[in-house]
Order: sequence, then C-alpha cells, then structure tokens
Amino acid sequence: MAKRDYYEVLGVEKTADERTLKKAYRKRAMELHPDRNPDDPQAEDAFKEAAEAYQVLSDTQKREVYDRFGHAGLEGGAGAGFQDMGDVFTHFQDIFGDFFGGGGGFGFGGRRARPDAPQRGADVRTVVELSLAEVVFGTEKEIDLAHPTPCEACDGSGAEGGRFVTCGTCRGSGQVGTRRGAFVLQTTCPTCGGAGRLPEKPCSVCGGTGEQHTERRVKINVPAGIDEGQTLRLAGQGQAGRNGGPSGHLYVSVRVTPDGRFERDGYDLVHGLQISFPQAALGTMREVPSLAEDEEPTSIEVPAGVQPNDTLVVRGAGIPRLDGRGRGDLVCVVQVDVPKKLSPRARTLIEELAATMDE
Repeated sequence: MAKRDYYEVLGVEKTADERTLKKAYRKRAMELHPDRNPDDPQAEDAFKEAAEAYQVLSDTQKREVYDRFGHAGLEGGAGAGFQDMGDVFTHFQDIFGDFFGGGGGFGFGGRRARPDAPQRGADVRTVVELSLAEVVFGTEKEIDLAHPTPCEACDGSGAEGGRFVTCGTCRGSGQVGTRRGAFVLQTTCPTCGGAGRLPEKPCSVCGGTGEQHTERRVKINVPAGIDEGQTLRLAGQGQAGRNGGPSGHLYVSVRVTPDGRFERDGYDLVHGLQISFPQAALGTMREVPSLAEDEEPTSIEVPAGVQPNDTLVVRGAGIPRLDGRGRGDLVCVVQVDVPKKLSPRARTLIEELAATMDE
C-alpha cells in the first residue's frame, strides 16, 4: 500500500514552519491515540503514521530530501518508521510530556529513569561587569559564584546512608493515574516527584533536599572584542552532577560599564573631539587618549576649515574583531566649542573678524 503524503497526513501546507508542524502533530496525536479510539482497529496505525510524518518534516535534512524525492528518497537509511507505540513515545517525549503526563501516558512508552541513574548538573548563569578597555583588549577575571550543589554527605540523594523506601502513593511507579472517560491520564507522582521512592531517613546535613549551598571563585578569560550582552560558555563549570553524572555549564553574560571618552559602534570606537573655533578655522594637531594605560595617545591632524560633526578616521585603531581579522577604526566626531563668556579683548577681536568676513 502506497504511503500518503506526509503534509496531507498532518493536514498542513508545504510551507508550514516548525511551530505549525508541531501544533498539527499534537492535534492529530490527541485525535488518533488508540486509548481514545478503543473500537477503531486502525487507530494505532494512523497514530504511528502521524508520528512518522512529523519525524520527517520536523527534521530539516529529511524534509529537504522528502520535498525533492518523496518517499523514495527516504529509503535506505534516511527514512522514518516506528516498531511499536513505545518507540513513538520514546522519540517524542518533549511533545507527549505536555498532555500525556510526562512519561508517555496512556499505558504506552512510559519509561521512568532509574532514581540512581547519572544526572547532569544544572547550568549556572551569572553576569560580569567589564570596562570598555577590558572588552577591547581582553582580560582575565575572577568571579564569585554562589549556588546549590549536590550534598556531599548523601551524594545528592537526600537519604541518610543512601537508604530508601518505596513511595506509598505511586507504589514505586513514579506515576499516578487519573481516569478521564475512556482513558487514564498519567502524571508524575506528587509525593516522590517521579522517583518512586522516598528517603528512609532524611540526610542530616541537607535535610533531605539533596543540595547544599556552595560558594566558589572561577577564573574566566575574556576574549578581545567581546560586546555587551554576549555570553561566555565555560563547559563543566556549572553545578556538579548526581550519581556520577557530568557537571553543567557556566554561562557568563557580559555587561560593559560606560566610558565617558568613547562609545562603541560595532568594532569602531567613536570619540567626540573637542576643538575651538580658531582651531577649526586654522587647523591643528590634537591627541586622543588611549583606552590602554600603557599606550601613547593617538595624534589626530585636524584640517583647516573642518566643520562641526565632520569625522576624522584613524584606520585600525578601534576594537579587535573576534574572528581575528584586524581591528575596527577610531572615529573622531568634530565638536566645535563656542565660548559662553567672552573677555572684552576677545569680543573686540571677534567683532573685527566678523566685520572682515562680511566685507
């Protein structure tokens, strides 16, 4: 029997995006689930057909192959298919968890992880405050962290001596069922949190929570050219894992302290260059301060007749690019100072200049 078009199976257009596909599949899964259709012998096949369609269309590479060559293009290893209902739920736990109770529900595919299985530690997020000079040239910083970590006394289990008893609410299954008409909705046990067991005696150090407060200091290398809002990822520097699981990661978001002398525009540094009217008219040499304490100021030649808001550019004197391809520019925006108060002598000279220019 020829397979139906996957887009037709899910009832979507060929231009459907990922969100539309997921929404359509959720709807079809709810409609076709065998426990909702006990008198329909074809329900399970239709349910698996919808799952197969979503498996292909939600995968960018498989979808491109299918759009070009149809079902034939997916044969020989690149296709989709499921052995049984449990296989379907195993592939799509993230979708079914929302309305089938987290573990597959309805008696199919519910696979509760062993309580003593290795668990990856949680990620830790923090913010580091940097000066403009530090993001331009890069730096090494030490940051203080405070977060929970698995209790060393009970290895994160929360149980004194690692001893447990079976949960009386779910009888060790980790799931409790609630009947809704023709089907039973399974949800995580509220007593044991899905573990299926409880500490025989709570750990005296952590009180049964399995966690304790930890403070530590971590050294980070900030690359030159990083910008406000970007995040550094330090693998394995998050919370420790449980039962031998790997540690999580540390994510450090960058916040830049404003610098009154410069503004950042991409990889360019923008500086307001203050000059007087005579300097603008006659031209002059000015120095722009350096961000680095050990660098000499940059000399800028101001041409005669420069106008307010004109820009003078020093190539390659800006911010290093993260890809290593040189640096941005130093852009000096000319700002002509007009004095608010004049001495009698200055006023006389300016009046004479004005009269000369009006001739």
